[in-house]
Amino acid sequence: MKKFDTKKMVILALLAALLIVMSFTPLGYLNITLLNISFLTIPVAIGAIAAGPTGGAFLGLVFGITSFARCFGLNALGTVLCSINPVLTLILCVVPRVLDGLILGFVTNGMSKLGAPKYVIFPVVGFLAAAFNTVLYMGSLVLFFGNTEVIQSYWNELAPEGGVIAFVAAFVGINAVLEAVAATIVTSAVAAALYKAKLILSEDRR
Repeated sequence: MKKFDTKKMVILALLAALLIVMSFTPLGYLNITLLNISFLTIPVAIGAIAAGPTGGAFLGLVFGITSFARCFGLNALGTVLCSINPVLTLILCVVPRVLDGLILGFVTNGMSKLGAPKYVIFPVVGFLAAAFNTVLYMGSLVLFFGNTEVIQSYWNELAPEGGVIAFVAAFVGINAVLEAVAATIVTSAVAAALYKAKLILSEDRR
């Protein structure tokens, strides 16, 4: 068990370092619209597969903290939101990502206990990583900043006669699709390689 715990800690440390590097280089974000396409859900998904809810939540926390750091000049929307309310912006950046990783860990454990094939678990968790991140983040954005001038201006432009769902769909647009596709493919490939190397989903998994 000690060996297995050490192995998980090493994997999480490497993934956390990767998250930090990705967050502040072009590896982590594709800036083509106001809402960046993020690839940072991929390490979170892999961490959840490797170390369950705790590992997923930890990497979600790292993701969230780096996301908040980018609100100081590196992300246009985040910078505006931070100028309006930095505390709510911190919550917006961190809490959805922690919940994302936590849920992914429970999904992985649940599917494993149900006997789902590993090569089914990997793409499902990858897809859900991006999907949950989008839903949780956008839900929090509308909840915390939906009545602000900046969000209302985008709402009136993108979905003037629509409700919350119409606005979210128009706001995230193709970004959410690209994130989900990338997360599904890359998570599956990396997790499969780690599984073949016997680095994740060992029989003594807790």
